[in-house]
Amino acid sequence: MNQRSLLMVPGPIEFEPAVLQAIGQPTPSHVSPTFVQTFGEALEDLRQVFLTDDGQPFVISGSGTLAMDIAAANLVEPGDKVVVVSTGYFSERFADIFERYGAEVTTVRAESGEAPAEGVVEQALDDHGPKLMVMTQVDTSTGVEVDVEEFATLADEHGALSVVDGVCATAGAEFRQSAWGVDVCVTASQKAIGVPPGLALVMVSPQAMEAYEARSAAVQNYYADFANWLPIMQAYEARRPGYFGTPPVNLVLALHASLKLILEEGMEARFRRHRLIARAFQAAMETLGLRQVPHSPDLRAATMSAVYYPEDVDSSLLGKVREEGVIVAGGLLPQMAGRYFRVSHMGSVSANDILATIGAIGRGLQRCDYEFELGAGLEAAQRVLGRL
Repeated sequence: MNQRSLLMVPGPIEFEPAVLQAIGQPTPSHVSPTFVQTFGEALEDLRQVFLTDDGQPFVISGSGTLAMDIAAANLVEPGDKVVVVSTGYFSERFADIFERYGAEVTTVRAESGEAPAEGVVEQALDDHGPKLMVMTQVDTSTGVEVDVEEFATLADEHGALSVVDGVCATAGAEFRQSAWGVDVCVTASQKAIGVPPGLALVMVSPQAMEAYEARSAAVQNYYADFANWLPIMQAYEARRPGYFGTPPVNLVLALHASLKLILEEGMEARFRRHRLIARAFQAAMETLGLRQVPHSPDLRAATMSAVYYPEDVDSSLLGKVREEGVIVAGGLLPQMAGRYFRVSHMGSVSANDILATIGAIGRGLQRCDYEFELGAGLEAAQRVLGRL
């Protein structure tokens, strides 16, 4: 029997046994009393994970891209101005989505591995006076994490709603929706939320709901329209069944189980664990002499890392790491896809998982004839992990 590999790609991640057990239950009716109770609890628990008291959660069958589409479809009308803070592939995708709905999009870019400077973003807000400012907390293509609090504050000062793509961040990287004044955060189930792929998750502030209600035209996406889903979310939270489209009941059962585990750990402890494990992995890569895509340590994400192959090593490293029992991902950013690889450290990832990953990368590098001090990466990681 083949040994199971450790999945360390930036989504889908490894899932807790309790979550897999929940998804494997016999499928209940979406209007059964037990399911109604479970869905209602999951909606309430989502607020605690997003750290908001008054956000409106939406749980809809679909991917993270659908969550992005939901935000754009409901919040912009043709001619509305949007500023997008771009840090990679998924920031650019969000810009494309807004343009599809007729928004006038200004994209503020920086060199790959950097985030746009605060002053440059502020100038774009001054120049364009947008309805929305959009950012990706952690862009999965680059591993760059932006300062959401700083940018959300800028948006508020300029009268713009702030929209955050938290697909590769929520429930791992520090995020405080109410305290930071974020109006909309979108994410998906298969990353730090810790549920198999298939759920688009959106949390909407009262201010963003007011902006939606003030629209002058109908939402140009029937499936994504808040008007169709809001009564359903409200019904389940009030412990009543509702119907617009059949919910993915087993995924909701899994979501309920995962949120309970997340909240049992506690958000503060979870933020700290993610940051320490990230620092351990990133310290190991530095010690091995591998450069990282983010240009400075303060831009490196808490949930994943993007690492350049060393000179004279190519993407064949991925196969060698897989043979050592760990699966990592290749690069995604088109202009440099063959020059780097990506590693997840989010969700239920443990110190042992990250040490196993570092060890597998080290053995893979050895087999590529890359010269380094054996064990040095693991020692560097363990020094950081000693603070867990």
